[in-house]
Amino acid sequence: MAAASRALSTLRLRTIPRLPSVIALSSRSNSNRTSVSHLHRQFYGRLYPVLLVKTDGSTIRLRYKEPKRILMLPLDSNTLPEAERKARLRRQFPSKPKAGPEDTFEGIDLGTYERFWKK
Repeated sequence: MAAASRALSTLRLRTIPRLPSVIALSSRSNSNRTSVSHLHRQFYGRLYPVLLVKTDGSTIRLRYKEPKRILMLPLDSNTLPEAERKARLRRQFPSKPKAGPEDTFEGIDLGTYERFWKK
């Protein structure tokens, strides 16, 4: 009788498809283990709406490969009048502030500040 039941169980096991014995578990056990960082790719998968500003001030809405709000075309400084060219250069490269005279402690009455000193 035992031999018959063993034979039936082996037949049952061979005819019924088995489930995989090893179940693949996720390496992350909760949401606190993951972090979001910068996507390191040169080309984005979609095109983004961008406002293109031409040199004459007119604007065009277009789709661009990088997510930017405004694209400005470079201005050719050779076509500008001389006064405007100099004004733009002055705005772009401002002059350094001049150093003023250094303050000295000769004209200060130290008696007015004695109450702030620790004894």
